[in-house]
Amino acid sequence: MINWDLIDTVMLDMDGTLLDLHFDNYFWLDHLPQRYAQIHNVDLATAHQKLKGEIHQYEGTLQWYCLEFWSKALDVDIVSLKDEVKHKIQIRPHVGEFLQRLRARGKKVLLVTNAHPQSLSLKMQVTQIDQWLDVIISSHEFNEPKESQKFWQELQAREQFDPARTLFIDDTVRILDSAKTFGIKHLLGIHQPDSKIERRMEQYPAIHHFDEIMPAVI
Repeated sequence: MINWDLIDTVMLDMDGTLLDLHFDNYFWLDHLPQRYAQIHNVDLATAHQKLKGEIHQYEGTLQWYCLEFWSKALDVDIVSLKDEVKHKIQIRPHVGEFLQRLRARGKKVLLVTNAHPQSLSLKMQVTQIDQWLDVIISSHEFNEPKESQKFWQELQAREQFDPARTLFIDDTVRILDSAKTFGIKHLLGIHQPDSKIERRMEQYPAIHHFDEIMPAVI
């Protein structure tokens, strides 16, 4: 599926690509509503309705990913609440070996995420995958989400990558669409970003796990 001789730079999403999206889905759909209900003394159904209405209107924007924004909007400490369930943060299968093989093959490996820096910091602390990454970029540094062409322009200005020799792997179709529009040639999706929820990606070539595209040891 991947001719590694044609790739110099590998850009990888975090949540749902390197890490199991189950943590994020559990946090936003289960843990946060329960804790919101307790903190604000409302019933769980009211909490679910409030959060669903608030959160979905910002989908795909930088605010959607911003923990400071949601802490203020919901009047809760999102970072502390995430810390309560950090034991659920898990690396997806074969990630460590895949990243090490990329480094051994001399590829430049970038983590490119919409995750807020506070969330990014917690996940690096738990997983320690940063030891295998050359560069870590949060879209919050550029004030633009990966859905925006301005994000890719800023990223290229900083990292000087060749889009024709870059592989980008992400679990979200609208973000892959954005990378494609920018001109990144090699695009790959993830079939099942949340280990607990069956899903197939049909819009792009996709893998279940990284052993399907593992670079050979030279």
